[in-house]
Amino acid sequence: MSPTFRPLFGTRSAVFTATFLVAAALLAACSEKSQSLADYIAAICAAHFRDASSAEMPFLTDNVTAMSKMMVDMGITPSGDVDRDFVAMMVPHHQGAIDMAQAELRYGHNDQLRRMAQEIIVTQQQEIAAMRLAIGEPLPPSAPAPDQIPAADTSSQTTHLVKEP
Repeated sequence: MSPTFRPLFGTRSAVFTATFLVAAALLAACSEKSQSLADYIAAICAAHFRDASSAEMPFLTDNVTAMSKMMVDMGITPSGDVDRDFVAMMVPHHQGAIDMAQAELRYGHNDQLRRMAQEIIVTQQQEIAAMRLAIGEPLPPSAPAPDQIPAADTSSQTTHLVKEP
C-alpha cells in the first residue's frame, strides 16, 4: 500500500464508521428489540458499503437510516384487525420508499432517476392517504415538501405580506 493511499483508506474507514454510528444514534429512541433490528440492518449494509467513497456516504447513510426506520416501524403489535394491521405495516414501508427517493433527490444527478424519485414520492404519499382513509383514519395535516420549506430567517427584519388588489 502506498503512503498516499493509506491515509485515504483510514479516512474512508473513519467516515464509514461515523456514518453508521450516526444511523444507529438516530434510532436510539427505539425499543431494545427494535434497536437490535436496526443494528442488524446497519451491520448488513456495513459489509457491502465498506468500499464506498466518502462522497457517497451521506447518500448511503440516509438510505440505511430510512431502511432501518422502515423495518423497525413495520414491527407492529397485532390489533386483531387484519386491515388495520396491513395499513400499520404498509405506511412505514411506503414512507421508507419516500425517504429513499428524497435521498436520490438530495444526492443524485441523473435527471431520469430524479424524476422517478419525484413520482415515487407523490404516488407513495397518495397510497398512504388512500390506505388511511380506507380504514377511517384521519389524514395528517398538509405540510410542504422538504425541499419547499423556506430556510429560517435569522435576521431581525420583519416580512410584511401585501395583498394584491
